[in-house]
This record gives sequence, structure tokens and C-alpha cells, in this order.
Amino acid sequence: MLMKTPNPMNSTDEDIGTPVSVKIRQRLVASRKRFNANDNIAEFIEPGELEKLLDEVEEKMKGVLSSLVIDTERDHNTDNTARRVAKMYVNEVFKGRYVTAPVITEFPNAEHLNELMIVGPITVRSACSHHFCPVIGKIWIGVLPNEHTNVIGLSKYARLAEWIMGRPQIQEEAVVQLADLIQQKTQPDGLAIVMEASHYCMAWRGVKDMDSKMINSVMRGTFLKDPNLRREFLSLIPGRG
Repeated sequence: MLMKTPNPMNSTDEDIGTPVSVKIRQRLVASRKRFNANDNIAEFIEPGELEKLLDEVEEKMKGVLSSLVIDTERDHNTDNTARRVAKMYVNEVFKGRYVTAPVITEFPNAEHLNELMIVGPITVRSACSHHFCPVIGKIWIGVLPNEHTNVIGLSKYARLAEWIMGRPQIQEEAVVQLADLIQQKTQPDGLAIVMEASHYCMAWRGVKDMDSKMINSVMRGTFLKDPNLRREFLSLIPGRG
């Protein structure tokens, strides 16, 4: 039996020669899904495409360095910078955009715990979506469980925070995203989050103020309704009482 040789001209694979970023974007648009800087798009990335995306970012970064008039061919300090920057963005700094949420084991509240629990400070690292400058800070999380609340391990709060912060973020939106995620995972009576961070778009550029920090909070459920509980939570945060 003769086997037909595929004819590239008649190939049904419309993706041949198409950049992987375009393929991913087409899937997002077809599904009418938002892909803002702080959105997770992992479900639209197929196996093996993340490596191809890294290669594509490297090539684009070479163009950026060229436009900055940096002689990467003769400068031993920058001859591999494009690859390093691509790996930093795709595999580290913006990893929270491209990978699925960490697996979190949830346990029933067998002992019917209903007392305030505080986790923190959790060190978080992100990047400002305006200038891609570092945002580095700490987060405190307060949870008031009920008998139906799912219990998760303390380290899992840090993993969830890292996943949310691993995207270009605006601090106010990041805290809301984290609150939504923890609320969904645990279903507590009350949830409170406070974040304090230094923004290098202020320290490294612009006004170059090294000492300014931004502090914001999200209060849900009982924390929003009960001022005494809110005060207790804030008073138990070191330096924030």
C-alpha cells in the first residue's frame, strides 16, 4: 500500500510559520477571553509552546538591545542578555501568567475552628505593569473560618500569593485577585489582606524616592462588618497596629 507524502502546499496545518504568540492570542480572542498583563492564560498554552514562546521573546529582545545601540556581538557582558531576559520573564518574573495555579490540598474544618488566624508576613515579588520595574513587599492574611471552611496549609497561602504576584501587577488589583482566590479556595466567614510594598518605578526612576511604600488592604465578610475584628487583625500585624 502506497503512503501519501504530505504536500506542504496543501497542509491543513495553518500554524506553519506562525509565531507561537500569535497562535496563543488567536485562541484567546476566539474564546473571548481577556489577556491583560495580570491575567493567567495557561489554559490557552499547549504542551511545548512555552519553550517556543521563550525562544520568540529572546529574538524580540535581541531587537530591543539592537535598538538601544548595544553591541551584543562584541560586548561579553550582553552577548547572552536576550536569552537571560527571556528566561527571567517567561520562567520567573511573569511565570504566574503562563502556568496553572499551584495544586492546593484542602481539608475539612473537622474541629470547627472559628478563631482569627493570621498568616504573614509573606514576602512577595512582582513587577509594575507600567514600567516593568520590581515591586517587592510583604503580605499579611487574616482568615476567620467557620465549620464549613476548607483548611489549607500555611505554606499554601505563600504559593497562592506567589502565583498571583508572578505577573505584571498593579498593587491594588493584585490584592483583590489574591483575596478572590483565597475566598474561592477556603470559603471563610471573613478574609482580610494587607500588603505593604516598595515600588521601584518610584525608587529607580521618576522621583527616585527610596523610602516611599504603598500600603493597601482588602476586607471581606466579617472583617468588613465587624470593626472590633478588623482592629484585632490590624493590631496583631507587627508594625501595623
